[in-house]
Amino acid sequence: MRLDKFMKISRLIKRRTLAKEVADKGRISINGTPAKASSNVKEGDELAIQFGQKRVTVRIEKIQESTKKEEAANMYTVLKEEKLGGE
Repeated sequence: MRLDKFMKISRLIKRRTLAKEVADKGRISINGTPAKASSNVKEGDELAIQFGQKRVTVRIEKIQESTKKEEAANMYTVLKEEKLGGE
């Protein structure tokens, strides 16, 4: 599944266009490698996503074409959240 589509379906990022922008700015990496919106993700991959001054690392648990809002969080496990250095 494409990275931008996974981000939207799992509700890590609400809109696919926003997920594409974030990925294209180099703020998402898959298993330590910078990723583009068109990169393929699979179960077991680790995503590091930078949201402003915060970096969230998640592991993909399952890939689904669609999911209900309540079940979206079951698609991934948050491994760590860290604040990035700022002033």
